[in-house]
Formats: sequence, structure tokens, C-alpha cells
Amino acid sequence: MSDPSECSIKVVCRFRPMNAAETAAGSRPISKFPADDTVNIQGKVFTFDRVFKPTTTQEQVYNLAAKAIVKDVLEGYNGTIFAYGQTSSGKTHTMEGVLHDFSQRGIIPRIVDDIFNHIYSMDENLEFHIKVSYFEIYMDKIRDLLDVQKTNLSVHEDKNRVPYVKGATERFVSSPEEVMDTIDEGKNNRHVAVTNMNEHSSRSHSIFLIHVKQENLETEKKLHGKLYLVDLAGSEKVSKTGAEGTVLDEAKNINKSLSALGNVVSALAEGKKAYIPYRDSKMTRILQEALGGNSRTTIIICASPSSYNEFETKSTLMFGQRAKTIKNTVTVNLELTAEEWRKKYEKEKEKNAKLRALLQRYEAEVSKYGLETLDLTDPALLDTQCDAVPVDVLKGILSDKSAVVDNTPAPPTIEAVNNNANVQAVAVSDEEMRKFEEERTQLYLQLDEKDNEISQQSVMVEKLNCQMMEQNELLNQTRRDFETLQMEMNRLQSENDAAKEEVKEVLQALEELAVNYDQKSQEVEEKMKENEQLNDELSQKQTSLRSTEGELQTIKEVQTHQRKRVSEMMVSLLKDLGEIGLTLGTKPADTNIQPGKFSENTSGEVNGKIEEEFTMARLFVSKMKSEVKALATRCQTLETTNIDCNKKMDENEKELGQCRMLIQQHEVKMRSLIESMKDVEHKKRSLEESVDSLNEELAQLHSQEELRVAALRDKEEKHAEKIESTLQMKSTLEKQIESHREAHQKQVARLRDEIEQKQGHIDQLRDQNQKMILEHEKLQSDYEKLKEEEAEKSRKLAELTLQTDRRQQAQADLKGLEETVAKELQTLHNLRKLFVQDLQQRVKRSQNNEDDDTGASAAQKQKISFLENNLDQLTKVHKQLVRDNADLRCELPKLEKRLRATAERVKSLEAALKDAKEGAMRDRKRYQHEVDRIKDAVRQRNMARRGHGGAQVAKPIRPGQPIGAGIRGGGGSPGMSNGPSIRGGSGLSPSREQNPNIMNSPTSPRGDAESSRKLPNVPVALPNRGGVRMSDAADFKDAMRSSRARKLPTGGPGVPAVQVVPRTSESSEAKS
Repeated sequence: MSDPSECSIKVVCRFRPMNAAETAAGSRPISKFPADDTVNIQGKVFTFDRVFKPTTTQEQVYNLAAKAIVKDVLEGYNGTIFAYGQTSSGKTHTMEGVLHDFSQRGIIPRIVDDIFNHIYSMDENLEFHIKVSYFEIYMDKIRDLLDVQKTNLSVHEDKNRVPYVKGATERFVSSPEEVMDTIDEGKNNRHVAVTNMNEHSSRSHSIFLIHVKQENLETEKKLHGKLYLVDLAGSEKVSKTGAEGTVLDEAKNINKSLSALGNVVSALAEGKKAYIPYRDSKMTRILQEALGGNSRTTIIICASPSSYNEFETKSTLMFGQRAKTIKNTVTVNLELTAEEWRKKYEKEKEKNAKLRALLQRYEAEVSKYGLETLDLTDPALLDTQCDAVPVDVLKGILSDKSAVVDNTPAPPTIEAVNNNANVQAVAVSDEEMRKFEEERTQLYLQLDEKDNEISQQSVMVEKLNCQMMEQNELLNQTRRDFETLQMEMNRLQSENDAAKEEVKEVLQALEELAVNYDQKSQEVEEKMKENEQLNDELSQKQTSLRSTEGELQTIKEVQTHQRKRVSEMMVSLLKDLGEIGLTLGTKPADTNIQPGKFSENTSGEVNGKIEEEFTMARLFVSKMKSEVKALATRCQTLETTNIDCNKKMDENEKELGQCRMLIQQHEVKMRSLIESMKDVEHKKRSLEESVDSLNEELAQLHSQEELRVAALRDKEEKHAEKIESTLQMKSTLEKQIESHREAHQKQVARLRDEIEQKQGHIDQLRDQNQKMILEHEKLQSDYEKLKEEEAEKSRKLAELTLQTDRRQQAQADLKGLEETVAKELQTLHNLRKLFVQDLQQRVKRSQNNEDDDTGASAAQKQKISFLENNLDQLTKVHKQLVRDNADLRCELPKLEKRLRATAERVKSLEAALKDAKEGAMRDRKRYQHEVDRIKDAVRQRNMARRGHGGAQVAKPIRPGQPIGAGIRGGGGSPGMSNGPSIRGGSGLSPSREQNPNIMNSPTSPRGDAESSRKLPNVPVALPNRGGVRMSDAADFKDAMRSSRARKLPTGGPGVPAVQVVPRTSESSEAKS
């Protein structure tokens, strides 16, 4: 723990806009804002750290109220933010908002993003462990929102008497997405209800805890901070909310816990009470550190501006004013390492030893002079005191010894003391003077020897300084060479990045092609479905045609039968008319028929009925004739449309063949592009391996140089003879550096040539991509044409379907007409018989009554002529119907043949489309597989490239939790936080035996070499040790610093001391 500091609780006030219910009730706003930190309610002014108006946005509230606490938490402080206010005042909207809406997000999602953004921008030597908990206090019971089975958790205290919820689920997270998923899961389990004032009223106090632990991998400094984000349930007045039943019980518990919170705030605000009632509620027990403890606390009081809620608003503002007076004592949560504890122990031990020596000295003075008291303000005594020991400590020590002094005998008088001192002085000067002289001479001799040794050492120091200057010059030269090499490497890296960007563009183009190909395949599927629908319709049409043929056959049979019947009727009618004519012609003048009675009674009625029936039959026949003509015209139009469809289907077959050829060409081009991408990836990997090998060699050279320089320092202090060996090592080192410089220049030249070749290949790929784009545009236009033609065919097919339906309807009407005609003919036949019988009877009566008037014969003849004319018309209509039926039966085989040909062509087209679809699906799967592989490779490269910058967020593996990849500065391999860390001067990377997860890691495809590149804290790479690659200058500087700071090993310059210490998150917590 660092030194504590005192700070006040920060209180901000936020007013929401008036809602629709308040406006409808006639309420008026009562809040006024004279300044940014004050609010006026009905003439009473309340002052806070900040006051937010109803028009304030979510982002402004976060920036001014909560953003600063993120930095405090990451610096090791505890933080708390909670919202307080009545129900429906906007607390949940302020804390959470709309979680996945960027503009309407609340404090919790914004603070989560801000924490990770700060982590990514911090030093890369920092390693973070972040875990979150989410629980609620419902009905005065703590309920875990991440594990609903935990419904009654308890509050305990740790060794520092800090309250915590025992048994709450803690999830380790490594990204903002994981935190938001956890929040969503907990939010779904939270208790909410509907009241008269709020449709989504929170029925519990929710607490979201973020625990951040950080460790500096160089200094091993450990900090941890907790951030409590609390969304309190609102205080309720039952008369306004209308709570009943369970909701009423919930409101009672909410008001009880908020009352306990108000009591705690009031007790802390008074500052005189010795007892603070934290234990009255579980909520105040959990928030004990936030209220008067070790935490930087921000309280957001939410209020309504409506006059309807004036009492609740004033109560909330009074709570905020009381809370603003509370003082918290905050300290940094620092965990001392073993080395720091040891230093502190040594310091305290040294201080204790000095105090004991000073105490013994003062006791000797007291016993010598027999003094009861000692004036510690005496300048002579103050000169002898230790600087680190305060005077009040010495007074306390001497006061403890007062009992010893009191038991000593009384001191003698001053004269007796002076006499004794003179006598003892004379005796001592005579006896010990000779000893003092001898000691003085011996001391002079020793001083002479020391002077000689000092002169020799000064000469040796001058020589060593000269050698050190030479070595420094050599080191500076080496550093300059390294800087030039590093600049060259940076240039190559930038060129490589540019090449990667171009490759990325090519990949994007390929992805676009894949998307277009997918669209084409989907359209082909749609066309196949349409063709299937057309096939179904054609099959339906065929069945309808077959049924039509059957109906036509039956109609033909009926017509033949009717023809026979009509012919028979005509023959009989003509025969009857002939007989009538004969009977009338034999005795035309002597026929005394009396038409009056007949025409007026029976014959008039029968003739009227016959005329009406004949007129109706003639109308039906004319209608039937028009329908038959319409059917003939429709058949002709169907035939023409069928011919057009056949032509268009032939054209579509040709276009389908062309599309197949184009698809095959695109497949060949795609294969060539994939092969070229593989070649580029292979060359890229070889370039990276060569760069890594150069970095490794350079790191080895520098590490050898540092080891030799350190060994030289140590040996020069002990053995001066090893200077010659050092010079030899220097010469060999210069030779090695020169040889490596030449090799590096050759390697750089070769890399440039390969980059130029790769650039040319990329240009070729770009040209090919442009050609593919043009061909794709052509295919798109062809496809649009095909689509238009298909739409035209569909339209024509719909017309054909409509015409077929009309023809079927006409056939049904024709059948009804035929039935009607048959009935009418039967009626005519019956009438004919009646008429003939009537005529015979009349003829007989006319012969008997010769005196009757002969005027009726003329009327009868007129009626007979009328009937004959009608019979002739009926005969003509019947003949015309027979001819039309014969024509239709002749056309039916042709139409059936054409329909069969159309069905066969449709089937062949369906088979061709099915084959094309299967081939396209296979190509799509193969292409998708290649695209996924390329994306994985690019993602791994990006993760490897991002693995060296920024701080590290480690996600440790815990029993009972799924394994997740840890984020180490934007990229890393899982398992690194649980693997062993290597300290001291060792440059060894974790082998397979030390951490088998590294080789099998999905983010490290090149095994140990790749994983070792992701260890930013490997200090030095030893010679004859493989598997360590230092990828950038930062790693090399860290290695140089650690190699300077480390102690030299005892086994010699070539055998370093290596200490392997397994470091996991569990072990670090056990140490703390």
C-alpha cells in the first residue's frame, strides 16, 4: 500500500426530460439551471460537482462524470459509480442505456470500451488479468446473475477487512465483446416489473464488478483495482406506482435498503458518530469501501423535473448534498514482491541496529556520568546521533530505561568527580603513552602502504578507463551499425506491408468475385425453381389437354347421335309436311276448315310456343357458333406463342452453353490466381524466416558482446592477465560482425530482388483481376438479358394458362349448350307430333264441316312455312357445328405433339441446369475453402504482427471454465500466461516439455520459433540455443537493459545462470 490520500465523493445530478404521462397530467417543469453546477428547485439552490440538463447526451454524461475513473482503476485505485433516485428517473438509462447502440449507450458499455482502449495504449511490459462479476440484491438476498442457481450468497471480509460476496461467479475476459456478452446474459436474468410509473422498473439493485490486476513483467510490480458499477432500484411511493402483491413486497424491500443507505450517508456526513450502520443492509455492506473507505466514488443522482414529483426530487437532491460531504481515504492497491519485502526488511533491520547501538551508547554515557536525565537537545549529543533516528524515538527509549537509572546510587559531588578525573589522567598518561606511540607508528606505516596501494589502483583504474573508452567506442559503432540495419529493416518492413496491402486488395477482389459467384448461383437456383414450376404447370396443362380430348370425343359422339336424331326428325318432319301438303293439295277448295276455333284455342298457343322455342334455339346456336370461333382463334394464338417459346428456349440453350464456357474459363483463372497466391505466400514466409534469422544472429552477436564486456569487467577486477584474451575476443568479434555485415548486405540485396519479382507478379495478378472484372461485367449483362427473356416467357406462359382456362370454360359452356339444344330438339319433336295429330284432326273435321270458312288455311300455310325456315336454319347451324368440331379434332394431335416436344426440352434444360448447379456448388465449396485458408493465414500474420506492441491482457485458464485465447497487446498465443517465464540472463525460449501448448497453438503455425517471437520479455539470446527470435528494436533494448542489470554468473562468461520459474495466475494470487 502507498501513502493514503483523502478525497471527497463526487456527486453529479442529471435531470431527465418530462415524459408523456407527466405532460398529459398537466405537470410543469420546476427545475432551473443558473450554472453548470447548480440547480434551482422552487427557489432553493442545490450545488453539486456537475448538473446535467435534460438535453444532455449520454456521451457528455460519461465524459464529465465517469471517464476519469478508468485511469484511476488502471493505476491501482478502487472505484465506484452508482445511480440513485426515485423510480422512472433514468438510472438504468444512465448506467446501461441501449447496450448495443453506439449513441445511446450508457456508462457501463462505454467504460468497458475505455478500459480496454487504455490497456492497448499502455506499456507492452504490463500484463493484465481482468475478471468480472454480475449479481443483484433482490428481496434482501444476493443473487448471482451469471449463475441463477446461486440465489442467496453471503458477504464476507478478506484479510484486510474488505467486504466481498463469497461464491459469486468470476469470469475472466480479454475483450470488450466478452464483457458485453456477460452483461447481456446477466441482464436477461435480472428482475423487472411493470408499474404505473415505469414499464421496465428494476426490482433489484444490480452490481457489476470489474476486477483489474496488472503486473509489470520487468519490475514485477503488481497493482489491482476494483470498479463497482451499481444500478440501484428506485424509491417508490405505492400511491403513485400502484404496486400490489409481489411487486408491493419488492417495493418494501427496495425502500428499506435505500433507507439504510440514507442512514449510512447521514452518519458519515455528520462525522461525529463512532458507529456507522453498514450492516443494516447487504447493499450498504457491499458498498462499505465506496462510502467512507478506500475508493474513488462518483454518485449520479437522477431526478425528474416535473412538479408531480417535486417531493421526491427534493429528497434526492438532499441525499446528494449529504453524500458530497463524505471523505474517502484512497490508497493504491500495491502488492509488494519478495525482493521489495526483503529490502524493506533489511532497511528496518538496519534502522533497528542503529537504534540499538545508539541506545547502548547513551546507556554507557548515563552509567558513566551517573545522570538521571540526558539533554537530547545538546549539540554535542546531536552530532553523535544517527541521522535516521528521530529525537522523540530516543526520548522514548531513554524513558523506558529510567527505572534502571533510578536504582543506581546517588552521584558524587562535582569536586569529587574532578579530583578522581585528575588522578586517573596522570596515571594513564604515564603508563599508556608508550602504547599510544607504538600504535601511532603502526598506523603511519599502514597509511603508507595504503597510499602505495591507492597509487597502484589509480594506475590500474586509468588503464581500465582507457580500455572502457575503447570498448564504449566499439559499442557505439556497433549501435550505429545496428541503427542503420534497423532502418533498413524498417524500410523492408514498410515495403513488405505495402505488398501485404496489395495482396489484401487482391483478396478483397477475390472475395467480391466469390460474392458475385454466390449471387449467380442463387439466381441459378431461383431459375431452377421457376423451371420446376413451369414443368408443373406444363404437366397440369397436359392433363388438362388430355381431359379436353376426352371431352371432345364425348362431344363428337353426342354430336353424331344428335345428327342422327335431327336427320330422323327432319325426315319425319318433311314426311309430315308432305303429307299435309298432299292432304291440302287434293282438295284445296273443298276444305272447309274452321280456323277460328283452332287458331284461337289450341293451334295458336302451340304455334306461339314453337316460335318462342325456335327463336331461343336460334339464339343459343348463334352464341355457340361465336364461342367455337373464339376457341379456334385462341388455338391459333396458342400455337404461335408455343412456336415463340420454342425459339426462345433454343436461344436460352445456346446462351447456357456460352455461360458454361465462361464459367470454365473463370475456374481456370481462379486456379491460376490461387496458385499465384500460394507462391506469393511461400515467398513471403521465406522472407520472414530470413529476416527472423538475421534478427536472431544480430541478437546473438549483441548478447555475446554484452556477456564478454560484463565478463571483462569482472575479470579485470580479479585477474589483470585476461586483458589479452579480451583483446583477442574483441578482434574475433569485429571479424564476426564484419562477416555478418557482409552476409546481411547480400541477404538484403537478395530480398530486394525477390520483392521486385513479387511486385511484378502482383502487377500481373492485378491485370488478370481487371480482365476477370470485365468478363464478369459481360456475364452480368448476359445474365440480365436471360433474366428478361425468362420474365417474358413467364408472362407468355401466364397468358397461355389464362387462355387454356378460358377454353376449358368455353368447353363447359358448349357442353351446357349441347344439353340445352338436345332438350329443345326433344321438345320440338314432341311439338311436331302434337302438331301433326292436331292437323290430322283438323283435316278430318274440315272434311266433315265443308261449310266452315276457308280463311284459316292461309294462316296455317304461313306458319308451316315459318317452321320450315326455322328448321332449315337449325340444320345449317348443326352442320357448321359438326365442321368446327372436326377442325378442332384435327388440330388437337398437333398441339399434343408440340406440348410433348416442349416438355422434353424443358426436361433437358432442367437436367442441364442441375448439372451446372452441382458443378457451381462444387466450385463454390472449393473456392470458399481456399478463401477461408487465405483469410486464416492473413489473420495469423496480422496477429503475429500485432503481438509486439501495447500492453498485454492475459486470460488465465481456470478449472471449470472454457479455454479462451489471451490477448497480448493485440495478438498472442493461448497458454502464454500459464507457461513458464524465464528470468535472469537466459535467452532460452519455452520448449515443448516446458509448455506443450505452444507448438499446437492455432495462432503459432511455425511452432517454437513463432511462439518465442511473441515473448516480449526474453532478455538475451545465448549462443548455440535455438528457438529465440527478437523481432524488433524494443525487444533488443529490453534485452540489453536486463543483461546490464543482471549479476554475472559464477560459472564463467559462457555459462549463464538460468532460473526457470512457472508463473500462473493462481500462483501469483497465492504469493499475494
